[in-house]
Amino acid sequence: MTMLQKTSRTFYIPISRMTEGLKEAVTAAYLAMRAIDEIEDHEELPDTLKVELLKGIRDELHSPDPVNGIHKLLSPHAAVLPAVTVQLPEWVLLCPPSIRPTVIRYTAKMSEQMADWVSKGFSIKTEEDLDKYTYSVAGMVGEMLSELWHWFDGTKSDMVKAVAFGRGLQAVNIVRNRAEDLKRGVDFFPDGWEFKDMLAYTRRNLKLADEYTKELPKGPAMDFCKIPLALAHATVKLIAAGGNKLTRDAVLKIVSKLN
Repeated sequence: MTMLQKTSRTFYIPISRMTEGLKEAVTAAYLAMRAIDEIEDHEELPDTLKVELLKGIRDELHSPDPVNGIHKLLSPHAAVLPAVTVQLPEWVLLCPPSIRPTVIRYTAKMSEQMADWVSKGFSIKTEEDLDKYTYSVAGMVGEMLSELWHWFDGTKSDMVKAVAFGRGLQAVNIVRNRAEDLKRGVDFFPDGWEFKDMLAYTRRNLKLADEYTKELPKGPAMDFCKIPLALAHATVKLIAAGGNKLTRDAVLKIVSKLN
């Protein structure tokens, strides 16, 4: 939970409130995916090494002993990789055994697709490209969460809208981090798109995310989803008005209204 708090202000709050079992599963899943995301976004690693590590993680996750395999793969680079990445074997072990194969499957899939995006320099020319990218790094997280809800208490959810839930949250990040991304030479806006076009794309996906959350039965799944979704809507509203990032007080005020 300490690592989760260090890596995500948005997700720490709803995950920390979860019941035993589901909390460990979602924490392990989030930290595993954050671990590979830190490789994809690393500012010092050459792209060739990023691809090598991401594809290596994919392969080791499918191996008979992923914990030791990943440790051997990452340990030579421990000095330059963040702790959340180096500790990936620990996140695998944290996950309850009965749902571990699902978390491993999605983490391996994301790692492979991230490697592909690094290889092609995050080239996004069309809305279809953008959809593929946002699926690779967030939409499939929505799918995985839906499987975790079902595993925990039988909760059923719309998998298409689950993808939009993840995609919408990622689109908020793209809008919020626009200047920072351009500075490091990455442009997630399709050719010809302006700020208003990306905002419209974000709002379309958040609308589906709203439907996804409203259709969930009362319980841990709904309790989890409504917090990052409310923060996403507030961030979009702030950005559209010329701001950028919610303050800690604003976050706490939004969350308190959802209790």
